[in-house]
Amino acid sequence: MSGTLLLVDDDPVQRRLLEAMVRRFGFEALVAEGGEQALAILRSPEGARVDVVILDLVMPSLDGLGVLAKMREAGIETPVVVQTAHGSIETVVSAMRAGAIDFVVKPVGAERLQVSIKNAMRVNSLEGEVRRLGRRAAGALTFQDLASKSPDMMRVIRLAERAAKSNIPVVIEGESGVGKEVLARAIQGSSDRRGKPFVAVNCGAIPENLVESILFGHEKGAFTGATERHVGKFVEASGGTLFLDEIGELPLEAQVKLLRAIQEGEVDPVGGKRPVRVDIRLISATNRSLLDLVKQGRFREDLYYRLNVFPMTLPPLRARREDIPDLARSFLARFAAEEGKRVRGLSAEALALLTRYEWPGNVRQLENAIFRAVVLADGDELTVAEFPQIAAQVDGFDVRIPPAPAAPEGGPAPVREIVRVEVRDPHSLSLVDAGGDIRKLDELEGEIIRFALQHYRGHMSEVSRRLGIGRSTLYRKLKELGLDGSAEAAA
Repeated sequence: MSGTLLLVDDDPVQRRLLEAMVRRFGFEALVAEGGEQALAILRSPEGARVDVVILDLVMPSLDGLGVLAKMREAGIETPVVVQTAHGSIETVVSAMRAGAIDFVVKPVGAERLQVSIKNAMRVNSLEGEVRRLGRRAAGALTFQDLASKSPDMMRVIRLAERAAKSNIPVVIEGESGVGKEVLARAIQGSSDRRGKPFVAVNCGAIPENLVESILFGHEKGAFTGATERHVGKFVEASGGTLFLDEIGELPLEAQVKLLRAIQEGEVDPVGGKRPVRVDIRLISATNRSLLDLVKQGRFREDLYYRLNVFPMTLPPLRARREDIPDLARSFLARFAAEEGKRVRGLSAEALALLTRYEWPGNVRQLENAIFRAVVLADGDELTVAEFPQIAAQVDGFDVRIPPAPAAPEGGPAPVREIVRVEVRDPHSLSLVDAGGDIRKLDELEGEIIRFALQHYRGHMSEVSRRLGIGRSTLYRKLKELGLDGSAEAAA
């Protein structure tokens, strides 16, 4: 399905018609018979699934405007498309002021309703992505930004919510690209360190000889090239959170100092005379099993037990396919805005393709695939044609990438064929016939004379002068060729 809609209408006939219409569009539908039931659904866990509300304005008891007011009071930001049989200007203005995103008049046509739904979902995705990016930059990302429909992911989020209430060390395990840093940021944003520094360090990307300097800092002149003092990541993160990604890649020498920094709450800068106190929340992440590294002697056992106090494992994207449509729409909204493309959504077939793919690169790969598709898109909707590499790996989809020509065994790589196109001047004269043989002189002479007569419009003096022959010779040749100068010139 492309998404979930909540249909709110007290008329059972209108509800059934509307439900049949949106299901034809490829959406899942929830129905409510009135305003109170709609609010109950939106406030329940099921409300997290709702992407757009289609709301009738005229209903008994709690009407549409009342529902909009209570949604605003409760902080429910789900976009609303209102519909009514009374399309007055005053009604439209009131609905928009109350927070509706669009307005349709009953009976609404299928095409008009579909456009309204897609626009509402696009605006919701874009606004949600902007809010999320803003909270991320401010160190205030929360678990609401990780809203998921996957039971496995929800279990991880519930664990993370508990971890956020204390200062307990956390280890997040999971494949590359699953979003370990995002979860770490949500833990900080939901803790008492919200808004404080969040310093992320990729331990696998630090040169081995610079690990201690980057993590713990160094004094000026501590080693060759240390032209100024550097405080280190621990000091930068003091008061906030230090996120050590790929913790298993740390050299053993650095692990000793890391253990002391965690135990004592202080670091020893390279070349420093005294330790520096730090106050950090440590969150580590790894895409490998730390226990296996301990058994291999590549990770200190005492550090393992110090870090692995509260472990949690993020499931790969293929294990939570329910989240793919929402993630894809969020990425689409962001990239369409960044690239200035008017792409409103994804087709049902494209979403089916994305949901069935295995995603070995997880959320990061999905993000990059959507970015490429937005750049390629010519229409207002992403289709299977914008995902050729993915479609080629999923059964049941027709888009295929033509294979590259194979290199001959033991030979050089194939060279791209260069197609040469001959562009001929219409005034040029071919010297060979269709069989590739040289043409006879009398044929060539006749063709030249015909061309000259046309080019100089039958002016015999000019023709004879340009051809370098006398007029009497010209007339004789015309007679031999069976040509009449005036008729040939007029041709």
